[in-house]
Amino acid sequence: MTLSEVAAHSGRTRAAARRSLLTLLELGYVAQQGRDFTLTPRVLDLGYSYLSSMPLANLAQPVMVELGNRFNHSVSVAALDGTEVVYLLRVPKRNLLNTPGISLAGMRLPAYVSSMGRVLLAALHEDEMKRVLDASDLRALTPKTIRQREALEEEIRKCGRQGYSLIVDEMEEGLSAVAAPIIDAGGRTIAAMNIAVYTVAVKRQELIITFLPGLRQAVARLNGI
Repeated sequence: MTLSEVAAHSGRTRAAARRSLLTLLELGYVAQQGRDFTLTPRVLDLGYSYLSSMPLANLAQPVMVELGNRFNHSVSVAALDGTEVVYLLRVPKRNLLNTPGISLAGMRLPAYVSSMGRVLLAALHEDEMKRVLDASDLRALTPKTIRQREALEEEIRKCGRQGYSLIVDEMEEGLSAVAAPIIDAGGRTIAAMNIAVYTVAVKRQELIITFLPGLRQAVARLNGI
């Protein structure tokens, strides 16, 4: 962005934006090429610092790898941020070399339509859950997306009652996921973990009968942190 664009997007004056950019240049978080300012890879340190300071990130990693190896499907952990879930950690499905890796996704998805999002929304007080939905763009991402408000609220409440969320072809056609909450020592839901699969490979019933018990065992090892 140019200085003018930075000022416009941040809602600051050009002078204030310039002072901030000069500071970020000095610290190495921003580089300048002509009139344009760009981020540098150093900004990733901010996210890594956040994750490394979280006990959850350190404890969840081996649990996620073990769960991913057991089912050979991707495993993720995410937290709620406004109307979206933010992926904190992700263990992708094993590659051809059979060596799973950890990726710090940072990816954001709408909470109302994601398995982890619905688990996290279900943990909110009713009024807060409704405020989040009020602020959400309840679009149909696929023909199976639940977007009718009353039905969506009831689905979220159902997730709270049963202690898990199951999504089949709602966020993306051909993609299913099952999620369960991660609860801290104070009884608060702080994050959620899910297993994502291709719908053609794993049917709804198998997700509930086979994958869900394994997922619940995994989150039970993290609950109470």
